Amino acid sequence: MFNLIATALLPVFLVLVLGYFAGRRKLIDNQNVSSLNVLLMQFALPLTLFISIAKTPQAVIFANGPLALVLALGLVITYVLIGWLQSKVFGLSLGDTAVQTLTISFPNFASIGLPLALPIFGPQAALSVAIAIAVGSVTISPLTLAMLELDKARKADKGQAVSATRQFLVALGHSVRKPIFVGPMLGLAVALVGLHMPPLLVTALGPMIAATAGIGLFLTGLMLSAQRIKVDTNVVFGTLVKNILQPLLVFGLARLLHLPPLIAGQAALLTAIPAGFFGLVFGASNGVKPPVAGATLIISSISSVVTLSIAIWLLAPK
Repeated sequence: MFNLIATALLPVFLVLVLGYFAGRRKLIDNQNVSSLNVLLMQFALPLTLFISIAKTPQAVIFANGPLALVLALGLVITYVLIGWLQSKVFGLSLGDTAVQTLTISFPNFASIGLPLALPIFGPQAALSVAIAIAVGSVTISPLTLAMLELDKARKADKGQAVSATRQFLVALGHSVRKPIFVGPMLGLAVALVGLHMPPLLVTALGPMIAATAGIGLFLTGLMLSAQRIKVDTNVVFGTLVKNILQPLLVFGLARLLHLPPLIAGQAALLTAIPAGFFGLVFGASNGVKPPVAGATLIISSISSVVTLSIAIWLLAPK
C-alpha cells in the first residue's frame, strides 16, 4: 500500500513543488499565467479527454452513468451550502463568494485527477476524470460565472434591473462553448455512435497528451506561488470541507444510492482532491481576487498530502 500511495502522490507533489519554486524564484512570471492556462484548458486537457473518452467502449461509458450522478449531487450540494455560508456567515461580497465557493466545491480535477487516478484505477480512470470535469463544467462553473457577471453589473450601477435568469443563461452558453466542455462531450459522442479512433490520430496527439498532467500540475504550483497565505477561520473551514467533508458526502451519497464499491471509491477519491484553481481564474478575468480563495487553495493543497494518503489507503482497490 505504501508503494501505491507513493506512486500516486509523489509525481503529483513533486511537479507542484517545481512549479511553486519556479514562481517564487521569479524564473517564470507567476502573476501572468494566462498563456499556460490557455495551453492547458483550450488544447492539452480537452484533447486528452477527447481521446480518452473516444477510445472507451460503449458499455464502459454506460456503466459510468451512476458516477456522473453522484459527482453532480456532491458538487452541487457542496456549492449551494458553501455559497450560503460564505455570504450569510462569513459576509463576503457576491463576487468574493462566487470565487471562494467554486474554489472549495470544485476539486482540482484538471491538474491532479489524471496523475492521481491512473496508477490506482488503471487506464479507465481517464474516463472518470473526464466525467468529473464535465460535471463541474456544466453545473457549478456556470453558476459561478453568472454570480460574477451579476456582481459586475451591480458594481456598474447603471440603474437598470439585472435579470439573474438571463445572466445565468448567458454564462451557461459561454461555458458549454469552452474547449474543456466540448472536448469530452465530442469524445462521448464518438464513443456512443461506435466510431473507431484512427491509430494515426492517437499517435499524432501522443506528445500533447503525455504533457497534459505535467502542464496542469506545474501551472497549479505556479499559481500557488503567487498567493498570499493568511490563515483564518474561513480558510480552515474551507479546507476541512474540501479535503474531508465533501468526499465523505459523496461516499455517503454513493452508498445511499447503492452504487458498487468501485464507483463509490472512485467518486470519493476524486472529490478528496484538494481545491481547484478555476475559481481564481474566473475571478481574475472579472477583476475579483479574494485573498481567502488563494489561501484556501494553498492550505488545501498542502494538507492533502495527509488527507489524500488516507483516502488512497481507504479507497484504493485491494
